[in-house]
Amino acid sequence: MKYLKGIGLSLATAALLTGAGDIANAQGRRGRGEERRQENQAAREQRQEERQNRRNEQQSEQQQRWEQRRQEQQQNSQERQQRYEQQRQQQQRESQERQQRWEQQRQQQQRNDQQRQEQIRQSREREDRWQQQRQDQIRQSQEREQRWQRDRQQQQQNRDWERQRQQQQQQQQLEQQRRQQEWNRNRDRDRDRNRDNNNWRRGNWEQEQRQRAQRYQQDWQRRQSYLYQRQRLLEQQRRLNQLRYQQRYLERLRRDQLRLQQWRYNDYGPYNYRYRRGSSYYETNRYGAEMLQRAINDGYEEGFYAGQADRQDRYGFNPEEAYAYQDASYGYDAYYVDLNEYQYYFREGFRRGYEDGYYSRSQYGRYSNGGYSILGTILEQILGLQLLN
Repeated sequence: MKYLKGIGLSLATAALLTGAGDIANAQGRRGRGEERRQENQAAREQRQEERQNRRNEQQSEQQQRWEQRRQEQQQNSQERQQRYEQQRQQQQRESQERQQRWEQQRQQQQRNDQQRQEQIRQSREREDRWQQQRQDQIRQSQEREQRWQRDRQQQQQNRDWERQRQQQQQQQQLEQQRRQQEWNRNRDRDRDRNRDNNNWRRGNWEQEQRQRAQRYQQDWQRRQSYLYQRQRLLEQQRRLNQLRYQQRYLERLRRDQLRLQQWRYNDYGPYNYRYRRGSSYYETNRYGAEMLQRAINDGYEEGFYAGQADRQDRYGFNPEEAYAYQDASYGYDAYYVDLNEYQYYFREGFRRGYEDGYYSRSQYGRYSNGGYSILGTILEQILGLQLLN
């Protein structure tokens, strides 16, 4: 019993101690629970504050993000508006450009149509011109054929006239040689005659010179027909400068004929000059020597003008074709010198003057006192004039 009592007491003590300990523990636990509660409350408040802060931060961040998105949206909207405006302006420009291109294409099409019409018109005009040219060529060919026929006839007439002229010259040369020989024989015989016989010879000489002048006048009339034929030929060839020169030469011939009608014969004395023609020498008096000098000088001047005219007409070099060369009678007086002698020296001067005029130079002559004259050295080379005792 005692043992049980002891056990009971021990258990009661143990239970008391345990209860006190439990109470103490419970009080300690309550104290610690309060602390823990307060700590938990503080922690909860802190956590709530932190959560609130985080929510505030999140809200702020969301606000910022929303503001950024709003700004971005606004910026995007502006950019879209700008892009739209740019696209609208681009579309307007493209529309305007398309309109301009269309207008340009329309205008180009109109121009092309006009060009095609112009080309068609030009083609028709070319065709008309070609037809006209072909007709003109046919007409010109016919005219050339006719001119060729006329020229051939004219050339034949010229050749006939030239043969006649050469025959006349040969006859005149033979006549001149015969007369010169006869005159030389008469001169030798007359040296021993008296003064009365000399006067009688002078009368015969005057008669012979008058006959020579009559022959020259007849030959001049025959040359007139050839002159007019040549004038028509120059007109057909359109050699206007040569035609003007020929008319000028013809006018000088007419004035020279008027001068010859008033000229009177004078006795200029015996043959006391000698001149050279080729390898032969001939004699004449003072007046005949002066006439031959004038023939060379006048021939040079006429040749210069004729060559200058052919150069201006761009015609080939051909002095023998000029009428003045073929005529070669300007300045001839028909006294003391035969016509063929005068023409020979006139043509010698003419050829040199023609060469200077055609090539525009002064090799054989010079210009002075309003006219052209041959150099004295050249004249001496051509004529070889010598004074006899």
